[in-house]
Amino acid sequence: MNQAGNGADSDALVFVYGSLKRGMAAHGQLQGACWRGAAMLPGFALYDLGPFPMAIPCSEPGCAIRGECFAVNAALLEQLDRFEGVPRLYARQCHVLANGLKAWVYVGRTEQVRHVPRVADGCWKGPDPHFKRRGRARY
Repeated sequence: MNQAGNGADSDALVFVYGSLKRGMAAHGQLQGACWRGAAMLPGFALYDLGPFPMAIPCSEPGCAIRGECFAVNAALLEQLDRFEGVPRLYARQCHVLANGLKAWVYVGRTEQVRHVPRVADGCWKGPDPHFKRRGRARY
């Protein structure tokens, strides 16, 4: 999927909703990306895994995630895939945002969020300092 970014044909839009957002711990992974603004992703719910959230498809009316869009080149998109653990942890999928633009989104699987809380307002505000880690953390 190619999407108009900073003018290069190879740029694509990526929708981020967690630790890659501006001001979050992993935002440095987007160095060289061009911020395109806030956006909403309808048809998804957000779940809080502690150090990072996970987007899961949702069929309930009004489900939506609030996040940010960035234009990225092919090399940065590959780097983001590695960072996000594609395909082991997340799948990178193309979805239509509320503004009608298509963007890549890192999506999890329902079984990955069975025992974690849903982010009611669809906007992850950072890691919960009271979250108890089980196993190895991924930042």
